[in-house]
Amino acid sequence: MKVIRVSEINKTFGSVRAVCGLSFEVEQGACFGLLGSNGAGKTTMMKMIYGKATRDKSCQGQIDVFGYDPARDELAVKYLSGVVPQEDNLDEELNVIQNLLIYSKFYALPTRVARERIASLLAFLELSDKAKSKIKELSGGMKRRLVIARALLNDPKLLILDEPTTGLDPQVRHVIWEKLRQLRSQGTTILLTTHYMEEAFQICDTVLIMDKGEKVMEDSPIRLLEDNIERYVLEIPDGEPGRTVERECSVEGVRLDCAQGMCRFYSNELDRLKEVAETLSGDPYYLRQANLEDVFLKATGRGLNETQ
Repeated sequence: MKVIRVSEINKTFGSVRAVCGLSFEVEQGACFGLLGSNGAGKTTMMKMIYGKATRDKSCQGQIDVFGYDPARDELAVKYLSGVVPQEDNLDEELNVIQNLLIYSKFYALPTRVARERIASLLAFLELSDKAKSKIKELSGGMKRRLVIARALLNDPKLLILDEPTTGLDPQVRHVIWEKLRQLRSQGTTILLTTHYMEEAFQICDTVLIMDKGEKVMEDSPIRLLEDNIERYVLEIPDGEPGRTVERECSVEGVRLDCAQGMCRFYSNELDRLKEVAETLSGDPYYLRQANLEDVFLKATGRGLNETQ
């Protein structure tokens, strides 16, 4: 069953084309990721899905969320969804439980039901011992987990997260990833935006890579790796002019990509890259498996977008 259907959507802000002819579908119970650098159009597309922004009036495309058009039925979509925005917009004058109790009123939850739900969510997100703490006493990771708890108060069928772990340390990111995996296993559909390649690889069933408002490619993280990049990478700092020319394609079956002070040799055969490494005369290098970031940079380029 398709929970979200997006077809040929456009959104402009003045002369800036934020979203250009974007189409995709999200299956029930899946985690779908919009992956892109800052300014790629991820957040704009997300806001159109839950009704905070509207597509261009001239746009003939459609957005369907649980059978509703968020441009006309914003409240119906929000009733079925939980939203985690980029910024932690908590009330710092209140404590943790008070923040959640106030938010529960938007869904007309009886106080007893709300308190039971809050206790369960605080335990799930490992915040039970902070129940009576003021928001300003919480760390950044605790605030982020609290915003996720708030988004789950209405037991949503769809959880929407806009860059959920930006600025958090690795330990907190891994805790949040594990909680999202648990929610997905319980049947919650998850839609998230991120510019962390590892995050997309770790938790997404399907990834749509965006660049300058357009879809570049879409598939499972594993298939994106298998179909779009060689298996291994040899990275070498390119500190001396002319060294790239000396190394270039001296070994068959190796592709070279040099940019921003780094030369990267790609190959499906590890031994080929070891041959290149043997010619370095003690120069530093890093030999690794290719990852989703390699796919992303190959598809979108290594330069900064003009909108960043």
